[in-house]
Amino acid sequence: MPPEAPRTPVESDMPPDTFEQLLDRAASARGIAPGFWDIWGNYHAATAETKQAILRAMGVPADTPEQLRGALAAETRRVWERLAPASIVTGESDTVDLSLSIPAEALGERADILVRLEDGGRHEFQIGLWDLPQTGSAEMEGRTWVSKQARLPLRLPLGYHEVSVRLGSREACCRYIVTPERVWMEPHLGRGGRAAGVVFSLYGMRSERNWGCGDFGDLLKAIEWTGCEIGAGFIGLNPLHAIHNRRPFNTSPYLPNCSFYQNFIYLDIEAMEDFSNSRRAQALRASPEVQREIEELRASPLVEYERVAALKLRVLKLAFVQFLRERRKGSDRAREFDAFVECEGSLLERFALHGALDEYWHRQDADIWLWTQWPGPYQNPDSPETRAFGRRHWRAVLLRQYIQWQIDIQLRRAQRRARDCRMSIGLYHDLALATDRFGADLWALPEFYVSGARVGCPPDDFAVDGQDWAFPPPNAERHRQDGYRLFADSIRKNCRNGGALRIDHVMRLFRLYWIPDGASAAHGAYVRERWEDFLRVLALESVRNRVMIVGEDLGTVEPEIRETLARFGVLSYRLFYFEKNPDGSMKRAEQYPHQALVSSTTHDLPTLAGFWIGADLKARRATGALDEEAFRRHGEIREADKQRMLDALFAEGLIPEGHSRRAADYPELTGELHNAVIGFLANTPAQLLAVNQEDLTKELSQQNLPGATWEYPNWGRKMRFTLEELRSNPEAQGFTQMLRHWIAATGRNNHGEQASELRQA
Repeated sequence: MPPEAPRTPVESDMPPDTFEQLLDRAASARGIAPGFWDIWGNYHAATAETKQAILRAMGVPADTPEQLRGALAAETRRVWERLAPASIVTGESDTVDLSLSIPAEALGERADILVRLEDGGRHEFQIGLWDLPQTGSAEMEGRTWVSKQARLPLRLPLGYHEVSVRLGSREACCRYIVTPERVWMEPHLGRGGRAAGVVFSLYGMRSERNWGCGDFGDLLKAIEWTGCEIGAGFIGLNPLHAIHNRRPFNTSPYLPNCSFYQNFIYLDIEAMEDFSNSRRAQALRASPEVQREIEELRASPLVEYERVAALKLRVLKLAFVQFLRERRKGSDRAREFDAFVECEGSLLERFALHGALDEYWHRQDADIWLWTQWPGPYQNPDSPETRAFGRRHWRAVLLRQYIQWQIDIQLRRAQRRARDCRMSIGLYHDLALATDRFGADLWALPEFYVSGARVGCPPDDFAVDGQDWAFPPPNAERHRQDGYRLFADSIRKNCRNGGALRIDHVMRLFRLYWIPDGASAAHGAYVRERWEDFLRVLALESVRNRVMIVGEDLGTVEPEIRETLARFGVLSYRLFYFEKNPDGSMKRAEQYPHQALVSSTTHDLPTLAGFWIGADLKARRATGALDEEAFRRHGEIREADKQRMLDALFAEGLIPEGHSRRAADYPELTGELHNAVIGFLANTPAQLLAVNQEDLTKELSQQNLPGATWEYPNWGRKMRFTLEELRSNPEAQGFTQMLRHWIAATGRNNHGEQASELRQA
């Protein structure tokens, strides 16, 4: 492993640099990029003001040369005075190397090393320091420090291990993580290693039995339809993260209250054992009041998050009371629950405690909505007052742990159902990039986030002023010092009960665009991450959980990032709208990469039918995001894009001869065009094909209109058809038949032997 010793000189050796030079060195040491290239080929240098602001957000004083010199020197001392690094992440084929920082006067001594394996095994060594290879040295305050490289005489298996080093009175513990070289690749895909699936917004599922919001009972039916009737290999879902369930600002699954646990509105209450055993819960469900409420919620064209959440929580509390009675008897289910709580540990405990506090303080004062409004002591999860609250209100805390246990049970059941339907992957989950700065994660784990800056993206053709996503950047150094435990948890918990995981904005593993507080999105800078460490931990969790990884790599993406992701086996994310040649023409199907997921659109982009009639442009004009001139200009661009799409479909032979080759002759997405687009995507070499449910059923409105909140019903639209109608409605059956044909004809249904017959037909 390379030494952790800094490459910059120590304070006593520093020449009298200018302020700009010191600022550049400090920024570089903290990963702040000097500039970036935008999508139009223009270079943007980070300004001195931006660098200073980001450094201050990182806790580095940056107003004077003296402050910068002091910060650089302090960082140098911190690194050299630590006996061993806090964490090392390496490949399984690598030797076990350990970088040690030794004061020169101790070079004649021997160091004691204890290796604790993840499985409980132990290895102890004693090594002489003098003969170890030297990789660096430094002079600090009259004392010489030397970096030595120790190679331990053992091989470590995949996993998380601990290496303790003792030298005299000094001791350090290093988390030693050994990882595979690539993420998991499902071996049982269809012909050519390809599969297909349908992506649903679970909250928007409509059925004759749910309570106004799609739930895990609906998911079971959707799995049967997708797997058994269409022959697909997976069913994709929106992020299931816990959110505040408050419209219009707190319903985005991509800005969660907690990114480790799930939203309880997805629970199928009536499938819970404790509901079935609770007379009070069943009586409440059967009451005229609740029946009317459910009927209204079911009939609503949009998901009424607050009402659904309030109703389900009322019934859940009664089911929980029933479980407490059983728990006192020490049943097998009680022991299963206790084991779940113990395994989840402090993460679940803090999430549940936050939920109990949130409910309590809002009940005390209806104007209190955020944890930043709570009395000061309760804003600290470790304060004596917070701990005392948890002891007094243990039932409220336990309720939220119980709810997550029930969610895990129902998701596990769904994944089993998918396997029973011969789906090679099953559930395809989605991990959001963001976390709400007023949510449970920021309250419970503040040290893992940076204050004083927000994450966003620079200007591009999608958002000419850039985007400010309004959530705090992660504290990458804190993650490293903690041995990447929290990052591993985020992967592990979100891919549990599934066969694939989509990483939203996968470029986060390499760099994030930071916007200092008080600045606009156009005046930010990229901050580099320890990408190899993150990718290796991702690979380890992927292989252990047998979950494929899809990296959403849209937007400003450096070619090196995609090359690296490909080397690790992470599937790229390719959209029909964006795959173009340098001259603007659409790529042919054969030009798509094999190691990729291909789709027609995303939740943030127009549906196929909406794209064709400009529904997204009209919606943006209605919200004020586009003025009349911009609307006209974008409309002209859209017409040109439609013609290019049509040309590509004709080039593939997917539209029968005799049809018009002019896009202007198609005022809407006809059946021929719809069939051709799905066929085009299915015929690409991409390993995975994901068809959004809205695109399958030719819906006009997209789920989210970026930049809008109350102006557009984001994250609330329900499906055009109920789950029952997918089987009974003739139009829906036509869509089903079309997708089933293309999946089978291209060998994506794990029954490749049918493909040649279907092609001939």
